Order: sequence, then structure tokens, then C-alpha cells
Amino acid sequence: MESIYNNIMSAISKCERLLAVLIDPDKFPVENTSAFFKKVNASIATHIFVGGSIVGDFQTETLVIEIKKYTKLPVVLFPGDVTQITNKADALLFLSLLSGRNPEYLIGKHVESVSKLRGSELEIIPTGYMLIESGKFTAVEKVTGTKPMLRNQIQNIIDTSRAGELLGMKLIYLEAGSGAKFPLTEAIIRGVKNELNIPLIVGGGIRNKEQLKLAYDVGANLVVIGTAFEDDESFFDDLKKIN
Repeated sequence: MESIYNNIMSAISKCERLLAVLIDPDKFPVENTSAFFKKVNASIATHIFVGGSIVGDFQTETLVIEIKKYTKLPVVLFPGDVTQITNKADALLFLSLLSGRNPEYLIGKHVESVSKLRGSELEIIPTGYMLIESGKFTAVEKVTGTKPMLRNQIQNIIDTSRAGELLGMKLIYLEAGSGAKFPLTEAIIRGVKNELNIPLIVGGGIRNKEQLKLAYDVGANLVVIGTAFEDDESFFDDLKKIN
């Protein structure tokens, strides 16, 4: 498979809008994979992200193997822990939790993962991950022991994103969190994008086509949707490919 990151960059250069379907192994019934991916493959989805904050051992690898049977879309790990790393996927978002100050999620987990990644063929993409408050206590907060960034402190969010880029991150991922009550604001997305020279991923709280379009219009290069599809698979009907 060609470099996933290079393909993202190429798509952005062509003004293409990218969409990732996020699947949490802890919440997704593996036996539903075939039926679910009939809808995914008929949609405008371009990537599959797999991961969650709390996932049992081997659940991720089992799910990735099953997903690979039913789609040719790139499968990218979005891990909440080192235990979710599997060579069966195509790439790994090597996440640094820039919104928090817990050293375990800034460098500790990364060091721990090296033994699993040594000799791996996974494409590793350094990604600055930032949790923004969304009106709900998230699993990310619980697991990492960190607080989200305040959504009204836009300049701090912008500066943190830019610092991530200067540190060498190849992607910045702004996240409102799983099951967010509301998505990120236009001002946050636009403000961050205006200062970045790398791709911007936006996720959390997007539950309809209008919110998705707005995220793209104000600067998101890749949008991630998870809970909305978990709650209502008919959302895929609004996102079918145009032949």
C-alpha cells in the first residue's frame, strides 16, 4: 500500500475532503462487520480508524483482521494504549496528548511502544492530539487523568496546535471526545487551520451532514465520525458516493 500520509497530502492538494469512520473495538460487535462495511464502502468514507480509550487485550487485532476482509480502505490505528497496537493494520497515529501534561501520554507510552514497533511494517504518523471540552466527561479524561482544553480559550488552542507542528507532528487532531454534546466551534477550527502548515483532523460531536460540511468549510482536512454511526447507521444514507 502506498504511504497513507502521502495520500492524505495528495488529496489535500486536490482540495479533496477526507472522512474517517472511527470504530471502537470495545463497542463494535465483530459479527456486524460484514453488514456495516457494505454501508461504509458505499459511502464517501476514505479511511477507517480503529481504537478506543478502554479496549481489552486482542480485541483490536481481532477486529482489524475482520475489517480487512470487507474493505480496501486504509485501516489506521487510533490507540488509547500500547496494547491496541497490531501489525495487521496499515498505519498508526502515534499520538501525543498535547492538551494535557501527563508525561505518560506525552512520551511515556511512546517509549513503551517501541519494542512492539521495532521491525513493524506499520506506517507511523506522529500526531498531536488535543481534547477540547464538549460538555461531557470523556473516557480520554478518565484514562489519561487530564482535563480538556477550554473551548473559549481559542488562542491557547491555536498556540498549542502550532507548537505541536513545530515539534515535528505531521497531523494535528482536534477532538471533542466520544459522544460529545456538541462539535468544535467554527472559530476553533478556522483559527487553528489558519496557523497550520500540516493537515488538520477534526472529530467529536458531528451528527449530521450540515455539521460535517461546516467542519470542512472552515478548515478540517479530514473529519472523523464514530458515535453518530454507532447510534444510527442510517447516517450513511446521507453520505453515499455519487456515481
